[in-house]
Amino acid sequence: MIGILIPAHNEEALLAQCLQAVLTAARHPQLNGEAVTVMLVLDSCSDRSAEIASCFDVNVLQIEAKNVGTARGVGAQQLLDQGARWISCTDADSLVANDWLVAQLALKADAVCGTVQVEDWGNLIDASTQARYLKAYQARDGHQHVHGANLGFSARVYQQAGGFLPLKCHEDVHLVKQLQACGATIAWSHRPKVTTSARLDCRAKGGFGDYLKSLLTSPGHDHHQPDSHTGTL
Repeated sequence: MIGILIPAHNEEALLAQCLQAVLTAARHPQLNGEAVTVMLVLDSCSDRSAEIASCFDVNVLQIEAKNVGTARGVGAQQLLDQGARWISCTDADSLVANDWLVAQLALKADAVCGTVQVEDWGNLIDASTQARYLKAYQARDGHQHVHGANLGFSARVYQQAGGFLPLKCHEDVHLVKQLQACGATIAWSHRPKVTTSARLDCRAKGGFGDYLKSLLTSPGHDHHQPDSHTGTL
């Protein structure tokens, strides 16, 4: 069984699109009918996220941690308990491609770190800020970005690495560092496609929204992406 892990905190605006995309990816014919379980972890949600999730064929966990590392860790353990051999992670503000799972598995690595792209920059991100972001971003194979929105790993190496730490941010980067320390083979690939949001009201302090805000507020300086939603090792 393949698991898809999605943490969410007050994501009513984007959640339905996210869930529809992962369920479409779960039905890809090249998966040869292998079961796929979607685990949505609603962390401290006070909006309509639970109501929206009830309209989809996904498993829902509700926790009150206000901690994305805890949410990912709890969800991953649930998937392991259900027999997942591989876990693919994305975010509730992101859209995975139809062949996302197929592309991750085809790399035949212990773990996959994929890239993300932004298609809708909104009206708060001007052209010069977009250009600075794209200049710093490595949209190619061999990149060194870590995204919780496009990450996959085998059950074996995840358990060997000790799993997600209960961190409010950078939990994805820390997991990849743990995987590297364990000697896991990691594919740094541009092949698995995920589109993510350019919103500035990020759910985790230090995440993608804060990185974009740093580009807006300090346009005259060189910027390096933080160890977070667009983390770089």
